Amino acid sequence: RSSGRRILDPSLRGGDVTMARAVPHPPFDAELKAGLAVVGGMFPPTITADLIEFMRTSYASPPMDEEFDRRRIAVNDVTFPGGDGAAVNAAVLRSRDFSGPHPAVLYAHSGGLMFGDMFSGLDLVLDWVTELGAVLVTVDYRLAPEYPDPYPREDMYAALEWLAAHVTDLDVRADRILVAGASSGGGLAAGLALAARDRGGPRLCGQVLDYPMLDDRCMTASIEQFDGIGVWDRISNETGWTALLGEQRGTDFVSPYAAPARARDLRGLPPAFIDVGAAEIFRDEAIDYANRIWQAGGDAELHVWSGAFHACDIFAPHTGVGRSMIRTRNTWVEKILAD
Repeated sequence: RSSGRRILDPSLRGGDVTMARAVPHPPFDAELKAGLAVVGGMFPPTITADLIEFMRTSYASPPMDEEFDRRRIAVNDVTFPGGDGAAVNAAVLRSRDFSGPHPAVLYAHSGGLMFGDMFSGLDLVLDWVTELGAVLVTVDYRLAPEYPDPYPREDMYAALEWLAAHVTDLDVRADRILVAGASSGGGLAAGLALAARDRGGPRLCGQVLDYPMLDDRCMTASIEQFDGIGVWDRISNETGWTALLGEQRGTDFVSPYAAPARARDLRGLPPAFIDVGAAEIFRDEAIDYANRIWQAGGDAELHVWSGAFHACDIFAPHTGVGRSMIRTRNTWVEKILAD
């Protein structure tokens, strides 16, 4: 995953952030811990606002044309109007080896709401295209802070409406549209499921929320435990939410479509797959979100991976934990898309 990415000067890591506080935290898996130093070169533990431009270079996806050709995936670029009518770009991926009608996946990439592109982390979900025959639509939603809330979430909702309006052209089953995302993309996916329910929008068959970024209030115990260590720490989280929400972060004026943990009613949502590491900041809010879905009578499958740091399946997919995460997620997606 580091191919083509710029490596961070060690002197820049963490900027001028105050020394991390010594709060006990669950241990990292031994195999994953060995890879953390390498990960830190392109994704430092602490991201401050002055590192956003660096991260946009570091986290940019390397070219994937050879991978698409090797896996016999056809890619078509599309453009549709976003929530404000401005053009938003996306890519439609489909296998050359499957005939329709296809299930569909609408994908929101990771990147803390501030960086990344529509191909970031996409290699993790290509099996859904090549093994399950899904048509995958991945969206280049607009990024904060230049485009704060509601731009990213409304771009994703516009993508859902575009997909639903083109099911015939795409040879897609209207009853098998799944939304998925990782990290900040997981938060966008959760918000999209809420918005689709509340607005009477296209019906979703499921939502995949990988270590999702759900709560702008940043008050859980797991956030305090990972301060200056791992991937995406307390300060990074505050940086991302502030970029999106500005002075409204942490106030009563934040929409649950932007921060889904704020939703008071989780009834009537599509089945959810939620996974998260035990050794990362989003552990507690992911567990709480799954628990509240159950309390509302909904369907959620929750996996908390012992020793896993944030997005370890993206940065270390070759490890035992990374492989288990990918395999378990794919099994759930196969079940949901085949129903």
